[in-house]
Amino acid sequence: MLAREVERRMTERLGYIKHEPKRVLDAGHGLGDGMRLLRRRYPKATLLGVDSALAVASRAKSRQTLAERAMSLLFAPGLHHLCADMARLPLANASVGMVWSNLALGWVEEPLTAFREFQRVLEIGGLLMFSTYGPDTLKELRQAFAAADASPHIHHFIDMHDLGDMLLAAGFAEPVMDMEYITLTYAGIDALVDDLRHSGQSNVALERSRGLMGRRSWQAVRRSYEHLRHDGRLPATFEIIYGHAWRAQPRRQVDVAGPTLARIDFTPRKPR
Repeated sequence: MLAREVERRMTERLGYIKHEPKRVLDAGHGLGDGMRLLRRRYPKATLLGVDSALAVASRAKSRQTLAERAMSLLFAPGLHHLCADMARLPLANASVGMVWSNLALGWVEEPLTAFREFQRVLEIGGLLMFSTYGPDTLKELRQAFAAADASPHIHHFIDMHDLGDMLLAAGFAEPVMDMEYITLTYAGIDALVDDLRHSGQSNVALERSRGLMGRRSWQAVRRSYEHLRHDGRLPATFEIIYGHAWRAQPRRQVDVAGPTLARIDFTPRKPR
C-alpha cells in the first residue's frame, strides 16, 4: 500500500535527524500503522494519534493487539487516539515535541491553517515532519476523466514551493522540502479505483459533480486510460512531497514606531 511505503521512507529520513521528543503527535493517523513505526523509533515517547473520522480513530484503537496493550501498560508511555480536526487540535500550546503527518494534509481545506496549528502545539525546538501529495498525483486518471466531462474528479494538490512558503508564513524555521514520483501499475482502471476507495481516497471537492457518472462517460474514461497501457499494465503516478521544519524561538518584537525625536534648544553665543 502506498501510504505504508511513504511512511517507511519518512522513517528513514528520521535517521538523519537528531531529535528525541517526549510526546509525538501523529496528525491524520488513519488506522494507526504509522504509530507502530513511531513506537519503534521512539520507545520512550508518549504517542498521540488524531484523525477527523470517528470510525477511523475507533478502529485504529481497536486494532491494538493484546500484546501491544500490555506492553503499553507495563513498559511504554501512553498511546492515545483522538477524534479531531488537524486545523483545530484539542491540545495545549507547546505540548508536543514532534508532529508527524503522513499523506493527510491533502485533505485539509487550507494547509496553512493546519501548519499554524502544528506550530502552536509544538514546543520550542520541536520538529514537524510530513508528507503529502503534489500536483502531478494521478495525472493519468485526471487526463482520462477530462475525456468524459469538465467536472473535477481528482483533487488539485499544492506545489512543493508553495508549501514551503506556507511553513515560513506559519512561523517555522529551516524548512526542508523534497519530492519524488512513485508509479504504481494496475491490471485495469477498476483495480485502481478499488485501491483508492479501500485506502479512504474520495473526491470531496466542493465543485465536484453530485450525480453519478453515466455509462457512456465512464466508457470514455476507460478508453482514454487504455491508451497508456504498457506491458499489460496501466500506470498511476503519485507525486510525493516530503517536508520538515522546526519550531523556533519566537522573534523579539521590534519597535516599528520610528526613531525617537529629541528637541534640542540651541541658542547661539553672542559675539564678543
